[in-house]
Amino acid sequence: MITLNESGKTRKYALFQLGFRPFFLGAALFALLSSVLWFAQYSFGLQSVQLALVGPVQWHAHEMIFGYSLAVIAGFLLTAARNWTNLQTLQHAPLATLFFTWALARVLALFAATPSLLWATILLDLAFNFFLTYAIAQPILQAKQWNNIGLVSKVLLLSIANLVFYAGVLDNSSQWRHVGLYAGLYLVLAIVLTLGRRVMPFFIERGVTETVSLPNWKWVDLTSLILFLGFAITDLVSPTSTVTALFAVALTVLHTIRLTGWHTPGIWKKPLLWILFLAYAFIITGFALKAASIFWAVPVFLAIHAFTYGGIGLITLGMMARVALGHTGRNVFDPPPILHGLFILITCGACFRVFFPLIFPAQYTYGVAFAFIFWILAFAGFLYTYIPILIRPRIDGQPG
Repeated sequence: MITLNESGKTRKYALFQLGFRPFFLGAALFALLSSVLWFAQYSFGLQSVQLALVGPVQWHAHEMIFGYSLAVIAGFLLTAARNWTNLQTLQHAPLATLFFTWALARVLALFAATPSLLWATILLDLAFNFFLTYAIAQPILQAKQWNNIGLVSKVLLLSIANLVFYAGVLDNSSQWRHVGLYAGLYLVLAIVLTLGRRVMPFFIERGVTETVSLPNWKWVDLTSLILFLGFAITDLVSPTSTVTALFAVALTVLHTIRLTGWHTPGIWKKPLLWILFLAYAFIITGFALKAASIFWAVPVFLAIHAFTYGGIGLITLGMMARVALGHTGRNVFDPPPILHGLFILITCGACFRVFFPLIFPAQYTYGVAFAFIFWILAFAGFLYTYIPILIRPRIDGQPG
């Protein structure tokens, strides 16, 4: 059980008091450093390290899904499970062990040029995956929170997707690597959409100055779940089929209906709200661009980056900013003013990564460069603002 009388002020540092602290810090640092490495490889051909695991392109894809995104998910769910169940999740040495397992796997992936280093990378990364699944499942099962089993199952499936990817690495199978990566991407999106469905209406209703009551339609919930499952399966099996495109069109329409129902003018005055709204809009754009890639041969990488840079990038930065404030005793309704600028930066970066190549295909590399610059500035600003928040005890003296 949570030790409620533990004072947050008894320690000078609190990095391993609760899951969001090390994993949000690690995710933001990794988002910054790995992007610098990727851009150096992409733009200048620099080979300062040997991305011998799978090559730079698949390394970038794998690490954004199973490195960065899963770290944010870990931090969020380890923190949320504590609130949902009133049971203590990992802290202190066990949390540090889980975090450094994740971090070491990220480092070793850069140097896995020998069989021994490759196996060490795989074993560490999969150990992190399954240890995380257990750490999230244990309090939820103990508290019989059956409504959260779906999230546990998605984290478990992410672990299996990573296992499939590594099986492809060991067997030199591009097909298995492809399945692992895309299954991982769609599972991350499934978690994002599930949590967005839960928290966005609540955040908006509490965060805007006007009185609003936002709808959550059961038929949208059920239909979107079935359609997304169908989309993910058909895209894995037949990514250019008409059936996949029709699923994508249906998801575009359905999620547009949901997001339109959640709109209220007051969100545009609140950066912690509009960043989530725009992230959802980018995910919808991803479905639309996926359909367009099949019907009109629009490059499919635009859909992928709408899902990843636009959807996952915006929503993870926004949620890290909000959760870190709320769980350190700060006022989420009065966030640091710098957040407005940081969110504008990452939104501009997403537009350059997704829309600029669509409008100016001949200038594609400029779009990549500007997207990289905006991403780096956004995460550097986040780290500058949030490192003290993440490593120091709560300002209200409460545990966590």
